[in-house]
Amino acid sequence: MKSAVETLNPTRVRLTVEVPFEELKPSLDAAYKKINQQVTVKGFRQGKIPARVIDQRFGRGAVLEEAVNDALPKFYTEAVNEGELNVLGQPEVDITELKDGELLAFTAEVDIRPALEIPDYSGIEVEVDAVEVSDEDIDKSVEQLRERFATTSPVERAVQDGDVLTLNLEAKVDGEVLEDGVAEGVTYTVGSGELLDGIDEAVKGVEAGNSATFTSELKGGSAEGKEAEVKVEVTEVKSRELPELDDDFAQLASEFDTFEELRADSRKRLEQMKKYDQATQAQEKVLDELLKLVEVPIPEKLLADEIETRKHNLVNHQLGQMGLDLAKYLEIQGKTEEEFDAETKEQAEKGIKTQFILDELVNKEKLNVSQEELTEHLMRRAQSSGMSPDQFAQAVVEGGQVPMLVGEVARGKALAVVVEAATVKDSNGEVIDLDDEDETAETVEAEGTDAEAADEKPEA
Repeated sequence: MKSAVETLNPTRVRLTVEVPFEELKPSLDAAYKKINQQVTVKGFRQGKIPARVIDQRFGRGAVLEEAVNDALPKFYTEAVNEGELNVLGQPEVDITELKDGELLAFTAEVDIRPALEIPDYSGIEVEVDAVEVSDEDIDKSVEQLRERFATTSPVERAVQDGDVLTLNLEAKVDGEVLEDGVAEGVTYTVGSGELLDGIDEAVKGVEAGNSATFTSELKGGSAEGKEAEVKVEVTEVKSRELPELDDDFAQLASEFDTFEELRADSRKRLEQMKKYDQATQAQEKVLDELLKLVEVPIPEKLLADEIETRKHNLVNHQLGQMGLDLAKYLEIQGKTEEEFDAETKEQAEKGIKTQFILDELVNKEKLNVSQEELTEHLMRRAQSSGMSPDQFAQAVVEGGQVPMLVGEVARGKALAVVVEAATVKDSNGEVIDLDDEDETAETVEAEGTDAEAADEKPEA
């Protein structure tokens, strides 16, 4: 077999392959055997039909077509390996010559990973937020904990802000009660904003057993978006009582004996969270600077596929679970479809560029992934997916996605190398050592792009 590579552009090549006919013999034999099992000819047992009879009855062309389809993937793969190509996606194959007994010739156009030059990145410098925890931050954290331990008790008075109510609701549009516009026994905290606009003003001052009417735009149901007249009946009023912020509260809500110990622990936790945010921010900013340093051509089809994949996942998975369509989502976001398309394209380009650059760094820095690192990454991915580690691992193996996970870990290590070489300062001008946060910060990764696609097997 002879092959040659023609570069069409930085991300696409054309392979020209010539195969001597004798190298097709194994595939020809397999083609006759396959056809033998599929057809019957009077006077011959199935599977025992001579080749000459198959040629006469079904045509030599059918045999050649079967043989070529069987042989093409093998010869294509040999040509790719011979040319040392890093191919992406499925090739477009064209058989240019097929002479029975003499020659098979074909061309294959396919996208490839572009050759990248990674410049010196040690000069990258970024600024991140300083880790500062104020007394107000601690007060807010403690207050959130305090809210979780609030108690309620029935009261015989008019509704006030913060009360927990039991309500019956009835919504009318154009004077008609909606079939799905009646609800009874609804629990609602005044001021939470969890129900209809205008309900807080309507119920304040109302006592249990009484009702009020207000107008509001419906947020869901059969008349979503329409103005409705809503009758709200208050059947029970409960006051919320917050515990005193003292040592008794600390013992109730935590493992600490004193309130001061609880506050100190809150400060420590907030500092850890801000260090985590700082490390993530550093990774994102260093990555952005790295992307500016490298010119990355992107295969057009790969970009188009990535854009389509991102749209599909948003519309059919994320929005579908929320009961929204794309039009409603864009309305909520205040974006036009053109703006959405532009943003999606920008995100897809960044994802592909990130993957290409970090993969190149993996090779340049000769980074390997250990079984322990892969297991830790799998555990994190399982947790974020809501599956058990065993379930997630089984799904990964069955889906053939182990190489994808290995790639994610390797790219994370590559980015860590760049972050380590960069200068990271906080907003106070202090140089930050991120080593302590390595174990807690999630790596910024380009996941879900098609750039990891292995070379596909072609068919004529």
